[in-house]
Amino acid sequence: MSNLDSLDKIVSLAKARGFIFQSSEIYGGLSAVYDYGPLGVELKRNIRNAWWKEMTQRHNNIVGVDAAIFMHPKVWEASGHVGGFNDPMIDDKQSKKRYRADMLIEQYIMKLEKDGKADKATEIQELLDTSGTRKSLTEDLYDIIIENEIRSPDSGAFDWTEVRQFNLMFKTQFGATSSEEDGVYLRPETAQGIFVNYKNVLDTSRVGVPFGIAQTGKAFRNEVVARQFVFRMREFEQMEMQYFVEPGTDAEAYDAWKEKRISWHKRIGIREENLRFADHPQDKLAHYALAAVDVQYQFPIGWQEVEGIHNRSDFDLTQHQEFSGKKLDYFDQKAGKRYVPYVIETSIGLDRCTLMVLCDSYREEEVDGDKRVVLKMHPELAPIQVGVFPLIKKGPLQEIARKIEADLREDYSVQYDEAGSIGKRYRRLDEAGTPFCVTVDFDTIEQDQKVTIRHRDDMSQVRVDIDKVGDVIRDGMKNWKAE
Repeated sequence: MSNLDSLDKIVSLAKARGFIFQSSEIYGGLSAVYDYGPLGVELKRNIRNAWWKEMTQRHNNIVGVDAAIFMHPKVWEASGHVGGFNDPMIDDKQSKKRYRADMLIEQYIMKLEKDGKADKATEIQELLDTSGTRKSLTEDLYDIIIENEIRSPDSGAFDWTEVRQFNLMFKTQFGATSSEEDGVYLRPETAQGIFVNYKNVLDTSRVGVPFGIAQTGKAFRNEVVARQFVFRMREFEQMEMQYFVEPGTDAEAYDAWKEKRISWHKRIGIREENLRFADHPQDKLAHYALAAVDVQYQFPIGWQEVEGIHNRSDFDLTQHQEFSGKKLDYFDQKAGKRYVPYVIETSIGLDRCTLMVLCDSYREEEVDGDKRVVLKMHPELAPIQVGVFPLIKKGPLQEIARKIEADLREDYSVQYDEAGSIGKRYRRLDEAGTPFCVTVDFDTIEQDQKVTIRHRDDMSQVRVDIDKVGDVIRDGMKNWKAE
C-alpha cells in the first residue's frame, strides 16, 4: 500500500532523482514555476503521448491542432477573459503578502471545523456561498473577513487592504513599435485556440458533427496564490479536447465523455479508490457551462481536481461569431438544417496529471530490514522502462549487456548501469519507477545463455533466454495491473 502522507516526500524525491526542479534555482528560484529534469521530461512526455493516443488514435472523428500561444486580443474579449477572468485578492499590510480572499475564508472555515465549531463553520460557509448577493462580491468577501476577524495565516496580523479583483492573464507588448493598445496576452487556456480554428478544421478535414479537436500546450495564469508544488503553477501545460455536437444530443455526449475520461485514468494505472467525480452545483457553474464535473484525485493535500468535463453549450462559437463577424454555424446536409454546435470539453492539466502519477505510484516498503522507496507506475509511463546490468565490470558480461541494451533501445527507454552493487542499482531504478531490470551474470556465459529479469513491483526474478528478453518485457508491459 502507499504510505504517502505528505507532498514533501514527492518534492524531495522529484529533486533527488531528477524529475522536477525549481525554475532558476541557482538564482533563488522563481515562484510557482518549475523545470522538468531528465526523468520528469520522459514521464511527462509519456503521459502526454498516452493522452494523445487515447483521444486521436482511438477515435476516428477527433483530430489535432497546435495553436499559437499568442492570439488576437479580441479572442479574449469574446471568451470573457478580459472582463471576467479575475480572482478576489486581499493584501496583509504588515507582511505585504497577497491572498485570495475566498481561499482565506475557506481556510478559516476548515479551522473552525477542526476546532469542533461546526455551526459557526456552516454559517460562514453560507455567507461565502452567497457572496455577491448582498453587495458586490469583493465587498461581501471583505465583510466576512472583517466581521470574523480572520487573521493573516503568515503574520497573524489583522490589518487588511480592501478586497479587489485581480485579472489572471499575463499581458505583454506585441511588435517593434508597440504601445498599450498593441498589448497581447499569454493564453490562460488552450481551448480558445481550438474554437477559433473550428471552421479551418471543418473546411480542411473529413470530419462532421459530432467531431472533436484535441490540443496540448502551454498556458499561463498569474495566480494570486500559487503553491503546492506543480499542482498550481503560473506556467503549466494543458491537454484539452473540444467535442462538437448537435444541440439536444449534448447531455448524452457529456455523460459518455465522463465515463470515457475516468476510465482512462484507471487505464494509466491510477487506483480506483483514489479517483472520484465531483459535480459543480448549478449555482456555481462557470458563465459558459450548462453542466460541469471534476475528476478528482486524493492527493496528500486532499481531494483535488485533475480534470474537468464541461458542457459549454454554444457559448464559445456564438461569441466568436459575434466578435469576428464570421459565420461559425454548421450545415447538416443529411438533416438539411443549420445550427451552432454545442461543445463538450475535456480539460486535464498535464502537470497535475504527472503529480498524480507520482503520488499514486509512490510506495515505501521494508525489504530485509531496509526501506525501499519505489514508484509502481504503469510501465508505459515509466521514464526508464528497462535497466540493463552486467553483474560486475567484466568484459564478456559488459559485451552481452551492451548488446541487450542496444536491441531493447529500439522499443523501450533503457538505462545501462554498472556502478555499485547490484542491490544499489535496483534501488536507484526502483525510485525512477523502472519496471524491469535485466542482469547478465557468469551463468549467462558459462552455462545457460540466459539472463535474470527482475520485476519492480514484487521483486520476483526469472531466468530468460537472451533472445526472449524482448518478448518477456513486451508481455509484462501489456499485462501489468495496478496494485
